[in-house]
Amino acid sequence: MREHGGNIDLAVQHFGGRAEDWIDLSTGINRQPYPMGEVALGHWANLPSRSGINSLHRAAQQAYATRAPILAIGGAQAAIQLLPQLAARGRARILAPTYNEYGAALEAAGWEVAEVSDLEELAGADLAVVCNPNNPDGRRQSASGLLALLPRVGRLVVDESFADAVAGLSVTPEAGRPGLLVLRSFGKFYGLAGLRLGFVLGHEADIARLAAMAGPWPISGPAIAVGRRALLDRDWADATMRRLDRDSLRMDAEVQSQGWQLVGGTPLFRLYDTSDATAAQEKLGHRQIWSRVFARNRGWLRLGLPGDETEWSRLAAALGR
Repeated sequence: MREHGGNIDLAVQHFGGRAEDWIDLSTGINRQPYPMGEVALGHWANLPSRSGINSLHRAAQQAYATRAPILAIGGAQAAIQLLPQLAARGRARILAPTYNEYGAALEAAGWEVAEVSDLEELAGADLAVVCNPNNPDGRRQSASGLLALLPRVGRLVVDESFADAVAGLSVTPEAGRPGLLVLRSFGKFYGLAGLRLGFVLGHEADIARLAAMAGPWPISGPAIAVGRRALLDRDWADATMRRLDRDSLRMDAEVQSQGWQLVGGTPLFRLYDTSDATAAQEKLGHRQIWSRVFARNRGWLRLGLPGDETEWSRLAAALGR
């Protein structure tokens, strides 16, 4: 099993309590989710319609400021599983360290996979993968730098799963260019990861092939209804971006007493060098707050942001224990 956040069952098994008693800060998912409201029975009872899916596509294009072809799919992870089938096997290079499912999916499909540490080292790859902003360190690449790389690789995948909270970073306005694919996650920024919704934007030929692989009903009726409603609610999105910016700075201030050093992050999560992340995770775990540690760097601890003031108070108490 590869490392992931969100494994709250492991926290319960190790520290006890009920899952609902825990504050899960291991994922970087917004803990103040979009207020989705009522979902009509028809969205649950009927198969998703083509017109409904198209209306969601238009809402996503509007939210992501693009006219590029788009495919709604069951989360960004579902798109990652399809990527290796989009072209003949070849050389894949991944800007690392980053989300570990890319390498696993490509290797399982027979691709030659290498991790690189610099954007320029992606040049020459048949498939290049960049998470922007990066998970887990929040490293950011400029849109101009990514687009300059495009002619030098066979296909460039830019994973923007955490980009909703960072203004001016996205390359979605250019996503119609041949060879460029952009992945967006809905669940992280909107705090509704259980809905399993994401998007792929790209050239019409790539999107058509991915759509054929995904099948006629790649998302659910409730995902269409809630996703469209949320994506068109720009007032909520703007207010949430401002709140996350404030709260990310609040988190940095909260951990100062621990002597942890900020490595990086986004407005949805922070990454700290604690010198002993396992000990830090244990300290929080005893107060039923779950965090993310990394086998490849024993000092790194990643924390998402608490939701309401009760959660912030519990975090402060756990840190002061």
